[in-house]
Amino acid sequence: MKNAPKKEPLKSIEHWEEDVLKRYPDPKVPKKSKEEFRNYKDSDRAETVREFYRLNHSYQTYDFVCEKEQDLLQFNRKEMSLWEAIDFLNTLVDDSDPDIDLDQLQHLLQTSEAIRADGHPDWFVLTGFLHDVGKVLCLFDEPQWAVVGDTFPVGCKFSNKIVHYEYFSQNPDYTDERYNTKYGIYSPNCGLDHVKMSWGHDEYLYQILKDYLPEPALYIIRYHSFYAQHRENEYAHLMNAKDVEMFKWVKKFNPYDLYTKAPVKPDVETLRPYYEELVKKYLPDVLKF
Repeated sequence: MKNAPKKEPLKSIEHWEEDVLKRYPDPKVPKKSKEEFRNYKDSDRAETVREFYRLNHSYQTYDFVCEKEQDLLQFNRKEMSLWEAIDFLNTLVDDSDPDIDLDQLQHLLQTSEAIRADGHPDWFVLTGFLHDVGKVLCLFDEPQWAVVGDTFPVGCKFSNKIVHYEYFSQNPDYTDERYNTKYGIYSPNCGLDHVKMSWGHDEYLYQILKDYLPEPALYIIRYHSFYAQHRENEYAHLMNAKDVEMFKWVKKFNPYDLYTKAPVKPDVETLRPYYEELVKKYLPDVLKF
């Protein structure tokens, strides 16, 4: 897998994020007409998302994940405060979105402010503020198919409920007898901490923050893209009792992540002092990326 292509199939990370919104709509919100959805001129979003998942499903093997962990979990790319990391991440402003011109800080604030407005604990608010910071991987020349996208276990059979499951037929693990059975290299109810997930911003940020945040926050960060489980319940056979309990928080977080995007920009200058104190309460001054 060392020679996997660096091709970037998406014009923007937002292509994948909007695809998630369409696959998991909020039942409380009236369906939009086709004209109301964001319109990308000269861009076939369905095609770019399919190409994204073709690459993702073809190259996210057990060995690939191990290689990424060995490389990127050395945390030798950059040392930054959280605020520097967010400023760095803001270079990923979605220039291709014709309707919502929000940088990454504003998206994070929309998520966290919705959580705060509902009276949740401060660690949950902070989790909303942090959850996508792992996307800095894109700025370390990582291809998008190894940064975003729905996540899933590797080392065992791929669920046919995973979006664009058909592309797993191009994955070497699909026909590898070590990995293509229900449990693969794992054992029943072994616990997700013993299961390797497809590589991306979720696992990366979890590994950076695992010594600093409460356990429910870490589950949210690590598994918020694991739709095959928290929406489809396809991997309960690998989960233990703690996983089941913690996934209540993952499910509680999901609507805040998906449905808080709006064109109204948060007032960053007014909100920043609150978040500076919150970050200081839980995190060190400098983090290694």
